[in-house]
Amino acid sequence: MSRAPAGRRMLVVFGDQLSARVPAFAAIERGRDVVLMVEAREESAHVPSHVQRTVLFLSAMRHFAAELEEAGHLVRYIRLADPRSTGTLDGEVRRATRELRPVEVHATHPGEHRVMAMVRAWEKSLDVPVHVHPDTHFLTTLEQFREWAEGRRTLVMEHFYRWQRKRLGVLIEPDGEPTGGAWNFDKENRGSFRERPRPPAPARFEPDGVTREVIEDVQRTTPGLPGRIEAFGWPVTRAQAEEALRDFVAHRLARFGEAQDAMWTGEPWLWHARLSPAMNLKLVDPREIVRLAVEAYRSGRAPIHSVEGFVRQVIGWREFIRGVYWMQGPEYVRRNALGHSGRLPEMYWTGETDMACMREAIGQVLEHGYGHHIQRLMVTGNFAMLAGVDPAAVHAWYLGMYVDAVEWVTAPNTIGMALHADGGVVGTKPYAASGRYIQRMSNACEGCRYDPGVRTGARGCPFTTLYWDFLIRHERRFKGNQRMAMMLKHVEKLTAEARTEITVAGAALRTRLGISA
Repeated sequence: MSRAPAGRRMLVVFGDQLSARVPAFAAIERGRDVVLMVEAREESAHVPSHVQRTVLFLSAMRHFAAELEEAGHLVRYIRLADPRSTGTLDGEVRRATRELRPVEVHATHPGEHRVMAMVRAWEKSLDVPVHVHPDTHFLTTLEQFREWAEGRRTLVMEHFYRWQRKRLGVLIEPDGEPTGGAWNFDKENRGSFRERPRPPAPARFEPDGVTREVIEDVQRTTPGLPGRIEAFGWPVTRAQAEEALRDFVAHRLARFGEAQDAMWTGEPWLWHARLSPAMNLKLVDPREIVRLAVEAYRSGRAPIHSVEGFVRQVIGWREFIRGVYWMQGPEYVRRNALGHSGRLPEMYWTGETDMACMREAIGQVLEHGYGHHIQRLMVTGNFAMLAGVDPAAVHAWYLGMYVDAVEWVTAPNTIGMALHADGGVVGTKPYAASGRYIQRMSNACEGCRYDPGVRTGARGCPFTTLYWDFLIRHERRFKGNQRMAMMLKHVEKLTAEARTEITVAGAALRTRLGISA
């Protein structure tokens, strides 16, 4: 549609808010008011977006727009290839305001500061009232999070999680005690594999006509995006997202807990849920997810340690991270507490490296746009932190290369959790580990040319080299951190010769990888 009579309202739907079950939709009249959706080239340009991430967003948007039209909504949908398109969300909102002359503009609270700044600019310059509605997809409002955080010296996720459990009544018994007699079952949820695992294949959704058309449009209008498209099989509709949820609960939830931190070459999915892309697009609601997971425990289909570990991710970590993002403000993404300024190695874009664990983790991202939380935290993230890579470059890579990436969730997980660049807002210590951790949690070291137990020399594992170099470089900074005491005691025992050898090896490695000049 190109024009509507004066007196109508306009609802702007962002690409990661594909649900009509929110207050913003209740504020407009079906069949009279206009829903604006925009495929903006800038969204694949402000960070180098993986081709699967781009296709996922656009295909889900087109499917959602079709569902809205079928339900009787008037939809103004701007495609990438539209010759009249300005190429930006801001430009299309301003053009639609001029052409449609709405009496009001409505939107749901966006998922990143950049878009929120855009919305605030509309309030000042569109000469029409702009109403921003809360995003009720989440279980915790931003106001509730601020109230919980007020007066606390540090924000500890475990404390927030227990507060959430009690407030929401999730896995809580009638006497107020946690189900299973414990608040968490971390000890049971840190398993690894002694032999090749045989996980059930997750539900995969073959690209339909809409998705195939999106792929063609993306390849024509935004060629050269990183990653590969051939394996695309993500859910792009609410119905598919619900099917993916049921598939996880039925076939993988029972073993999710024990295997959630483990890795194995050639097995990208294991027993993980793969629901974060659909959740972050709002195709499936966390309330549905938690309800089905808890029902699986109550009915004896999944053990408490797996269900608790999964629920923790949904009602605890996910909500905590969003609260931190909005509470810390737009400057958060530019934090660099450790003063790192190195370049992101080329291997993050090509997957070409003789480090087996990095080759596997990055290759998986290029192939699927996916990695589970330990691969992100303890492999690609850990390496970038140990090597001293600029946090802004790492954040841009994470934001663009994972299909589930939206800034509210990606920034705190990358800047805070993986890189410790926020100085301790998200985590009280850096998640630094040598190659020994990867050896313990995966089989990658078995076929690698490096030995995780060797610090320097031809067999020296780069993770181990950089781990010790990192501790030496930041020894003074972490001297008073009790959680780092054991690590630093080992550093104190190093001879002057060993320190020099590690420092020289670390510098040479960073130069060889193009991290430092």
